[in-house]
Amino acid sequence: MIPLAVRYHASMVITTSALLFDLDGVLVDSTPAITRVWARWALDHGFDPDKTVREAHGKPSLDSLRELLPDADHETMNLEMERREIEDLEGVVPQAGAVELLNSLPSDRWTIVTSCTRELAEVRVRAARLPQPPTMVTSSEITRGKPDPEPYLTGAAKLGFSPADCIVLEDVPAGIRSGKAAGARVIALRTTATEPELNCEKPDWIVDNCAAISAQFDATLGLLRLTIT
Repeated sequence: MIPLAVRYHASMVITTSALLFDLDGVLVDSTPAITRVWARWALDHGFDPDKTVREAHGKPSLDSLRELLPDADHETMNLEMERREIEDLEGVVPQAGAVELLNSLPSDRWTIVTSCTRELAEVRVRAARLPQPPTMVTSSEITRGKPDPEPYLTGAAKLGFSPADCIVLEDVPAGIRSGKAAGARVIALRTTATEPELNCEKPDWIVDNCAAISAQFDATLGLLRLTIT
């Protein structure tokens, strides 16, 4: 059954003060690179590659490493994982509609909130040739990653808005939980997780990708007007 929070329409218009974007799976398609790096790591350490890749997506890599290998040297291992991901940019491209949507937004009305480190996030933004946001929240700036609300609380604060006045765009359950826990509305994208997985987290809307969203800034109201199809 589809949760009551999710509404299906041919087209609808909603307003918000600002947009908080996850990076991987929302603005950037880095799935091939992430899959290669984490699958190789999983095989090296005796874990199931498919399960490891699925569970690691959308969370800080340091958190995933702590869960999988509680007694390991997590900091050293995490630096190695970051190095591998920075070096593997093959197939890193913008998600459908991402560049067009970002270019339609005032620069002070959006930011990126990602589980990547700052260096990795900047590398992927450049590789996908996305507009560079004036502010960005990465795992380098927070102490508790998604699904904790801290990342999106920080993102909203950097833009100067309450999370309740923002909309989060996410593609995985951990990110949706983070946005909802922060008090924001959430648009879920079908780019990574299955529809049942997204529905379980009760996002406010579900769309295929950023191409389903267009934005205009209403200067009179001081709000973004989003048309969602």
